[in-house]
Amino acid sequence: MSLHLDTLWYTRCGVPTSFGVAMHHGWIAERLARDGTEIRSLKESPDPAVRASHFDHSLRNSVRYGGSSPAIWARSGGRETRLLGLSSTRESLVLLTRPDAGLRSVADLRGRRFGLPQWHQQPIDFLRAQSLRGLENALRLHGLEVADVELVDYPVGARFADEAMHRIPGTQAFGPRQLPGQNGEVLGLIRGEVDAILLHGAQALALAHPLQLQVLFDLGTHPDPFVRANNASPIVLTVDAHLVEQHPDTAASLVEQILRAEHWTREHPEAARQIAAREVNTSEYWIWKSYGGDDGLRVSTDLDPQALDVLQDFADFLLRWGFIASPVAVRAWADPRPLEQARARLAPSASTAPSFPG
Repeated sequence: MSLHLDTLWYTRCGVPTSFGVAMHHGWIAERLARDGTEIRSLKESPDPAVRASHFDHSLRNSVRYGGSSPAIWARSGGRETRLLGLSSTRESLVLLTRPDAGLRSVADLRGRRFGLPQWHQQPIDFLRAQSLRGLENALRLHGLEVADVELVDYPVGARFADEAMHRIPGTQAFGPRQLPGQNGEVLGLIRGEVDAILLHGAQALALAHPLQLQVLFDLGTHPDPFVRANNASPIVLTVDAHLVEQHPDTAASLVEQILRAEHWTREHPEAARQIAAREVNTSEYWIWKSYGGDDGLRVSTDLDPQALDVLQDFADFLLRWGFIASPVAVRAWADPRPLEQARARLAPSASTAPSFPG
């Protein structure tokens, strides 16, 4: 039996998701309102403890759809959460270098300097984990290990936009949104302090272009999902255990609307890119370039066995490098019940495409 729920809290990361599409159209809010449930963003709460749940998942009756590192960290720390689904959307994950750095292949990184972000203020430094994972996988594909390069740390928060716009021709039209202040390693690359860095997603390509940086390697295009595995591949849908156990109908309704949004996304690829561009705060072109091209965003929430193994591989990486303190068993974390119930609700109309606003 599902108890009445007054408020469902949500948070999501700056990556294209079907959750974002469903929220954009108001489908989740409309569906939950029929049961007397309001959906609210925890990032808009004035209470710091509520906002902190984006990382520690401490808020009861909350849902998070985004990068896997914080969700894995919370689970590793003993937080009672459930993995309801994951999406293996491909995104650009690029090793960047300067044209004058003399690098033609990842193999040329032996003995060279690699810039890594370091974010002390976060409970898990997901930016550092993302860069280190991408570097390790790229090096191993070329017969190298992380020990073969020199790591240079850049504290997150160092301002670089003004200097970048003065040092690199053609970037004067780009403001702080396009040249975010967190990426101190980008300035380190421009200055020649390091020879390569890693950035991800549409904003990585949008940033590399005006700064005249070169893509040395894009892990996002590799056919092996274990090579692509990182903070945003796959992204994960998690909820607290209380929501699943005490409000199972709400959990199923949430997943149902996410699945409906995925159908809509496949049928409306251009409109979906427009929504994603607003979510990520970039142009539709860079969304197209970074997330699937003409194939579309390819968002699909499921509990595919291989995807679970890929997520396990990334969780093992986080443990090996000390980003989490305890191992996480991904398959034990997964709870298929809301997904199964949502699919059952949609099954009677599976032969007929649902009608959504354009």
